[in-house]
Amino acid sequence: LEEAAFQLQQIFRIDISIALNILGIESMRAGHCRVAFTCFKLAADRGYSKAQFNVGLCYEHGRGTEKDLEKAGFYYCQAASSCHPMAQYRYARYLLQHGPGSRWDRHHKAVTLLEQAAVAGITEAQAYLGVFYMRGLQPQEKRGLKYLLLAANSGDAQSRYHVGVCYEQGLGVRRNPAEALRHYRQAAAAGNRQARERLRA
Repeated sequence: LEEAAFQLQQIFRIDISIALNILGIESMRAGHCRVAFTCFKLAADRGYSKAQFNVGLCYEHGRGTEKDLEKAGFYYCQAASSCHPMAQYRYARYLLQHGPGSRWDRHHKAVTLLEQAAVAGITEAQAYLGVFYMRGLQPQEKRGLKYLLLAANSGDAQSRYHVGVCYEQGLGVRRNPAEALRHYRQAAAAGNRQARERLRA
């Protein structure tokens, strides 16, 4: 009986959190940012990862509350620890730019989170990793190209442009001007300015 009561409490807690988060999203859409933040915060403090991510966004962009990157990082971290892919990406970016601790530890943790987010299909994480591996202190061009292709195939025009650069310059792949041209054309058609300039050149 105690186990059943505990399960009911858990379900009730989760349902309340989901409802608060939805209310927060609707309030944000209606322009009631303070109400939205309050709803997100109540759900986040109950451990709901989607609400924790939304609180992180509110703190990062100063919506419904004061802008506070440290608090944004805290809530992104909470959501990321529950395997929320977009929170993993945001927290990784936070660690690389503002996070506490040694640079090496932050770097290592950030790359792990970016990899997890990229595998989960987050295009921004794929694109970030692609450029990261291409331009790092010890470039891993084949790995970088793999992530750039994933992001490009998800519709990211900037990554498509970078794939063209890889084929033009032979980064992580054999040089192939025709293939580079194909990627530049696709990126340009999707509105990428750098690709249009490269085609003119």
